[in-house]
Amino acid sequence: MASLLDFRRRIRSVKNTQQITRAMKFVAAARLRRAQEAALAARPYANELARVLRSTMARIEEPQHPLLARRPEARVLAIILTGERGLAGAFNTNILRKANEFLRANRDKKLSLIAVGKKGRDSLKRAGFQFAGEYINVLAKVEFATAREIAKLVSDSYANDEIDAVYLIFSEFKSVMAANLKVEKLLPVEPQTESETKAGQALSQVDYIYEQPEEKLLGALLPKYVETQLLRAMLESSAAEYAARMAAMESATRNAGEVIQALTLHMNKVRQAAITKEIIEIVSGASHGA
Repeated sequence: MASLLDFRRRIRSVKNTQQITRAMKFVAAARLRRAQEAALAARPYANELARVLRSTMARIEEPQHPLLARRPEARVLAIILTGERGLAGAFNTNILRKANEFLRANRDKKLSLIAVGKKGRDSLKRAGFQFAGEYINVLAKVEFATAREIAKLVSDSYANDEIDAVYLIFSEFKSVMAANLKVEKLLPVEPQTESETKAGQALSQVDYIYEQPEEKLLGALLPKYVETQLLRAMLESSAAEYAARMAAMESATRNAGEVIQALTLHMNKVRQAAITKEIIEIVSGASHGA
């Protein structure tokens, strides 16, 4: 049976762990606020730019820009965004499960991957996947330069007819307690459909008057579209990771408190049993002496 000293050591150890998890929770909460603000600020521009491009695509009969070329999806590039560190609950596990579902569904195609985040890079590398690019330690502080670098790699590969489609797999920030796993098609840009127009999910069908030729206008907008969508996905993933870490550390702190309470109860029982035993021995000794 464990001694009182063993119980005290265990309680002290759990208390130290509880202090660490509480501190990590506060750090994650502070970073989550900034990441959440950045993610929410990026959504309107990214969504509106995507809607405008899709609406424009529906009006162009034969788009000439290389990023608008449509080919059978025989070569697919997947950009997978995961966390940089652990201690975030099931955040990384859920994204990797979603990514594996996508990869299995497209196993008959030629797949190439871009890993953004250390956890995803390490897991996919152990699974034997090869990467067209890998970016680690970039989500703790999301920078536009990183999104632009990835966008250039993706755009050049697509324009040079090296890939036929590009998909984003990431966790979109929804709330502190929940995230939304998403698989979004980045390239080629899908034209707006009639059902979306009728449902009011996209811009109304209006005719635009272009001050520049359509090819020149799309040539300026399409690279910005790729950069913006990648930046938004990185910001969403960063915010979702901090939210998951804060929730996981709050749960760990609460569980540590319950463990301390249970250990203290057992320690008190052991101490009470020891005191009772000593009293019985003293009384027995006194009785035999008399």
